[in-house]
Amino acid sequence: MTAEILPSPAVTTKYFGCAAGIGAAAAPAPASAPVSSVPDGLDFKLSQCFGDCSSVDQVTEADILTAVQFDQTGEYLATGDRGGRIVVFRQNTPIKNKLRRASDFKFFTEFQSHVSEFDYLKSLEIEEKINQIKWCQRAGRSLMLLSTNDKTVKLWRIKEMPNRRFVEPPEGGEGGWEGEGGDMEVCAQPRRVFADAHAYHINAVDPCCDGEHFLSADDLRVNLWSLETAGAAAARGGGGGGGAHTAVDLKPRSMEELREVVTCAAFHPRAAHVFLYSTSRGAIRVSDLRAGARCDRSVRVMDEPPDPHTKTFFSDIVASISDIKVTQCGQFVVARDYLTLKLWDARMEARPVKTIPVHDHLRPRLCDLYENDCIFDKFECAVSGDAATVVTGSYGNLCSMYSRAGSAQATLEISKVRHVVRIVRIVQVDASL
Repeated sequence: MTAEILPSPAVTTKYFGCAAGIGAAAAPAPASAPVSSVPDGLDFKLSQCFGDCSSVDQVTEADILTAVQFDQTGEYLATGDRGGRIVVFRQNTPIKNKLRRASDFKFFTEFQSHVSEFDYLKSLEIEEKINQIKWCQRAGRSLMLLSTNDKTVKLWRIKEMPNRRFVEPPEGGEGGWEGEGGDMEVCAQPRRVFADAHAYHINAVDPCCDGEHFLSADDLRVNLWSLETAGAAAARGGGGGGGAHTAVDLKPRSMEELREVVTCAAFHPRAAHVFLYSTSRGAIRVSDLRAGARCDRSVRVMDEPPDPHTKTFFSDIVASISDIKVTQCGQFVVARDYLTLKLWDARMEARPVKTIPVHDHLRPRLCDLYENDCIFDKFECAVSGDAATVVTGSYGNLCSMYSRAGSAQATLEISKVRHVVRIVRIVQVDASL
């Protein structure tokens, strides 16, 4: 199962980064068909592979990638794994009189972001697994990123510093700095720790476009934080949720009245007062902070009512949205559920502009998938900067890309053993996105 897919903002239509999960539940994959000519915008080729080249049997659980994210410039790429580690790669600088691909990345730094903890009050072990990584706006020459596990969000500052140390003065002599020859080392320092604000596992974190705030979401709450002050209490070991403001709280008085949970949340890319969150009932709710500090009532709801003639026992399960992405223009929202990929226009709430069947071949086997819990697997999606290409993951290390201009679909196979990307299917779609 493809764990995560995302576009590079530096090259909006030519490069995507993806992390392939190992050990995911297996499900039937669509049969391969002869590959025809590749449409424009879908002619993707393997650019570079990161990670251990060992066989799948030799890979440990802690080495499995769980998050991958480009920064705003596309110059840096961060990956997180189950062991709580974050590895950052930097794009190679071109050398004079030597041709080099723009997509070449090299190792930049690695650090331990989270460690396993134990909640003695709830008798619950908190894994160190990195759920998400999001880059924030730079602070001078320093890189800033947010990382989160199930309970704690951390703000990290990554900076290159001169590799030197102070030498103690000998008897009767003078001390000084050693190693001033221009050697640089990369230091990663935790700037803020945002903790004690989520009773359930964090499923989303997203920075605001104003560079001062970010949101984090669990099953029942969406919290807003200040990057400068909200984590101060938690960083000093204080409580009180570290200064988080609860913008959305879906917890009812009695849990028997619970009808839906939050599955994903994201800020609007241009409007700092607008954020969106998706629910397990297949709805995307738009909230505006100008309407009130508490946004339990959404200003807009994008929801397609189910067809009563085709409704089954599994309809509510497969309707749960696992990921949402907002295009850079802020007009369109891409949502992924178990069976389909939907493109919504923010100005039209009644129905999506386009519904793309991703796992239509699995509809006859929903009963089997329910019995082995595969029906609860989550898939992510990504959209290019110009909104011309949409990509999402599937089973069998397959990812599907859809071109709005070419009205076509390309299915790529990402091999875990041999580092290759192979186009296994090209399909002409009946209508454009």
